[in-house]
Amino acid sequence: MQKESGFLRQELGRGYGLVFQQAWPAWLSGIFLAILAVMLFMWWHAWGVAGGFANWGDWFYHLLGIYDSSPEKSIFLHGMSVSNIGLLVGAFASALLSRQFGVHRAPKFEYLKGLAGGALMGVGAALAAGCNVGGFYSALGMLDLGGFMMMLGLFAGAYLGLLYLLWEMENIGQGATGGQHVDKNKGTDWSKAFPYIGGFVFLLILTSFQAYSWLGHTKMGGVLFLGFLIGLVMHRGRFCFANAFREPFMTGDSTMMRGVIISLILYALGAAAMKWAYIQPPTAGIYHPFWIGSLGGGLIFGFGMLLAGGCGSGSLWRAGEGHLKLWLALAGFFLTNSPVSKFIDQSGLSEYLGQGIFIPNILTWQGGLILFILVLFGLFLLLRWNEETENFVAF
Repeated sequence: MQKESGFLRQELGRGYGLVFQQAWPAWLSGIFLAILAVMLFMWWHAWGVAGGFANWGDWFYHLLGIYDSSPEKSIFLHGMSVSNIGLLVGAFASALLSRQFGVHRAPKFEYLKGLAGGALMGVGAALAAGCNVGGFYSALGMLDLGGFMMMLGLFAGAYLGLLYLLWEMENIGQGATGGQHVDKNKGTDWSKAFPYIGGFVFLLILTSFQAYSWLGHTKMGGVLFLGFLIGLVMHRGRFCFANAFREPFMTGDSTMMRGVIISLILYALGAAAMKWAYIQPPTAGIYHPFWIGSLGGGLIFGFGMLLAGGCGSGSLWRAGEGHLKLWLALAGFFLTNSPVSKFIDQSGLSEYLGQGIFIPNILTWQGGLILFILVLFGLFLLLRWNEETENFVAF
């Protein structure tokens, strides 16, 4: 009996090490992310982030008395807000379970860049009707033509953002922008307790799911739990869209973008199966403005995420890990996204930005999926070629 107990303890420890101590490869994180995104689409609707920030901003300005009317839904009943909270808490729990949580401080100038980058991401997401998740990842997964335009905008914005960062290093220097550090615990080593606290957070999320169900909001409970799992997966794989769009220009490395491509293909195939079978409406998630809004919004968003050091989803999971700069990026995001989105809706500007175009309506389901896969395969080949030749590397 003692021998069996020792074997079980050893196997559990090995499994824990594989999940929470070893780094996950980008392709594996991408696969898990696609599965969770498809589950979220089946449970609720397409995964998005910017709408949750807009809800936070709406409440912020309403509580200040700037907006007369309160938002229709509270932050705990608005789907994207609940998903964002789940993602943030999931990353926090993952950081605790892997003993990677810490208060990551940065130089003062970096905080300004975080706030400014978040503000630009808020503007870009308002123009594109979504951030790197809703406007790019989910838009492409839903076969919305605007997703392709935002992808081009994100690449262009990331390239311009990288050029700025290189200029900053040469002209401002490392003193203002250089390395961040983690506050170390003095005396008691709290990191030994982190896995237990992380386990408690996991149980708290399960309890919250049940509490939502008791209150008659089972769907929101599921959204919270799936968002939690997305945060855990993104943290364990350090799955970052900002990295995916930046590194091909910075070092030539396309590892993260290849993970995004694998994830996108799986997500699109899963979403297409549900739409084609009418489990979800065929035009679900098709509202991203082709082409001006998606392209222009992507460019502004891409530049902003390079300044902030994280995208919409990346800022959430890195904030959960304890990065103070990314908390300011989140603040900048919702402070601008809410008023800019309202201005676009009320001014009639949305008519000039474009409208959502469902690719199968033009090319049929078969043609749309073939085009989607060919474009991503072409991007994969281009990235591999750039890794070998470094023709588009900024250095």
